[in-house]
Amino acid sequence: MTDPSSLADDAPEIIAHRGFAGAAPENTVRAARRAATGPSRASMVEVDVMPTGDGTVVCFHDDHLHEAGASRGITDAHGVVWETPDEVVFDAEVLDSGETVPRLADVLDALSDEVGVNVELKNPGSDEIRPGEALDADELEKQRELWDTFIAAVLAVVEDYDNDVLVSSFCEAAVAATRDAAPSVPVGVLAGNSLENCLAVADRYDAEAVHPPWDLVRGTPFAGTSDHLADAPEVDVVAAAHDAGRAVNVWTVETWYQADQLRRAGVDGLIADYPRLLSGGESAHV
Repeated sequence: MTDPSSLADDAPEIIAHRGFAGAAPENTVRAARRAATGPSRASMVEVDVMPTGDGTVVCFHDDHLHEAGASRGITDAHGVVWETPDEVVFDAEVLDSGETVPRLADVLDALSDEVGVNVELKNPGSDEIRPGEALDADELEKQRELWDTFIAAVLAVVEDYDNDVLVSSFCEAAVAATRDAAPSVPVGVLAGNSLENCLAVADRYDAEAVHPPWDLVRGTPFAGTSDHLADAPEVDVVAAAHDAGRAVNVWTVETWYQADQLRRAGVDGLIADYPRLLSGGESAHV
């Protein structure tokens, strides 16, 4: 095991995925507060956002509050988040934890100004979004119509706080709308079905960061072992991003071994489910 004292300035930042979702109820105030305090605190807390039926920006990942389609049923409520009124969403209990679905503002209220926030734009309230694609001009215009109002609402929330913010998305239209509405706010592009598309979208909007899956980083034993993306073996995402002056934040890291190998490969941030991964501490597989 690597001696933690040997990890110097090259150690990547730890970004608490949904507030360290492996150690606390994801995307809740409790998770965010825990991730941002104590000796194992993260540099940045990542949360997913979407609107309620009343247009309030809340922190939640799945489309449905209950189990349906790709949604896991992690609350005791029922409905599509963006079709459900505030009072139902705010009262939905997350993972039997006593925590409920928070507004983005609630999470930001729980964080000190020194903690960064990665706001992932998950969905503007539509089944028609196009994640992972590099869009042509006509499709981009259509997609922008889905995102503009929601992004304005997100930016209206974050501008009331002094935290460093990175706004990220799998969707080009979300990145484009954010860049146009707030040019000074850093943006990140998540890799969906193509690393090449991710890098192309990052180039179009001069994104500050790209976020590839952990098992598609060259120079690690697990590079290309997944079928996440078809073009993975041909793309050195760390080299390409760094050549363009962009940070590489890798999702979703669960073990010390993954974290250590990714550090050695030169990534800048680990979007992690557990704290202390770079000190040989808590992980999913101990």
